[in-house]
Amino acid sequence: MRRTALRVRRALLTGVVAVAASCVDPPPPKPPLDPTAVAQREHMIARQLRARDITDERVLAAMAAVPRHLFVPPDVQEQAYADQALPIGHGQTISQPYVVALMTQLLALHGGERVLEIGTGSGYQAAVLSHLAGTVYSIEIDPDLAERARATLAGHGYSNVHVRAGDGYYGWPDAAPFDAIIITAAAPRMPEALLGQLRDGGRVVAPLERAGGEELAVGIKHGDRLDWTEHGGVRFVPMTGEVRRTPSK
Repeated sequence: MRRTALRVRRALLTGVVAVAASCVDPPPPKPPLDPTAVAQREHMIARQLRARDITDERVLAAMAAVPRHLFVPPDVQEQAYADQALPIGHGQTISQPYVVALMTQLLALHGGERVLEIGTGSGYQAAVLSHLAGTVYSIEIDPDLAERARATLAGHGYSNVHVRAGDGYYGWPDAAPFDAIIITAAAPRMPEALLGQLRDGGRVVAPLERAGGEELAVGIKHGDRLDWTEHGGVRFVPMTGEVRRTPSK
């Protein structure tokens, strides 16, 4: 009798554990490994990044971890790992892998940072940053792109990325201060609101419009100013919204 009672008790306890476990939301399913895509990513890392000036091993690992083909429309997925920008709809593009890696490397993240991204696009850059930062806050001015990126990121388990539809000119004040800011659209200048949301000593990476083109620039905040260095010519879609309506000071 005693042994029977013990068996019943164990069965009941097992049932309680099973019920409790079933009440916990399971993590988002990871996409199955696609051998072709994995090989294409390895080729991308070797030929487009390592062969050039991407030397940060953490950045290379993040680029290798993110399935870029899941962040582009189906009709261009075959070109997902080519060294070129691709259209993602609404007049926007996903930057070429090298530029994503370069901007990420220039942010010089060490882990644990709060990063603000202006221009979510497809969510690919935010996914890469999520492997290197503590939390990523990303703003997209096009609400359809913002919703699509949010769904893609959530569906593939990027739980430390938060996406908001809105004008990046105003930043994300209730999540500030940020350790780093990355702007993925060409702007004539750094918006004052973003400067105010960057912590002292923080870093911003942005394509800035210059006479005759655009320059990829890195700014380090010292008090109420940014000290800029330039890192070569680039081409981005223009940043829209208030930044185009507000005259330079």
